[in-house]
Amino acid sequence: MKKIEAVIREERLDAVKKALEEHGIHGMTVTEVSGRGQQKGISLQWRVGEYRVDFLPKLKIEIVCHDDDCDIAVDSIMKAAKTGRIGDGKIFVMPVEAAFRIRTGETGESVV
Repeated sequence: MKKIEAVIREERLDAVKKALEEHGIHGMTVTEVSGRGQQKGISLQWRVGEYRVDFLPKLKIEIVCHDDDCDIAVDSIMKAAKTGRIGDGKIFVMPVEAAFRIRTGETGESVV
């Protein structure tokens, strides 16, 4: 099993969710986060002058999937989240050693 963590623009969530659902990937956790990368924040103009926002709002999507579905999920996220502008986000993939369903005590890949 693999865990995919994708940090994306807020406005791309619906497109990413739809792209994943088209490949049968429905389970995910979405968290509102803020951060910065190469973009290093943005400068905004307001009534009293210019100010800098260092940490921009993003969404983090977490998915645990079977190894066979990992490449499809990553590709779907990449295509749906891409705008071509700096700040589109990042995707991280890591192995999952174990999974447990709390309700039944079930373990292993059947949990996913």
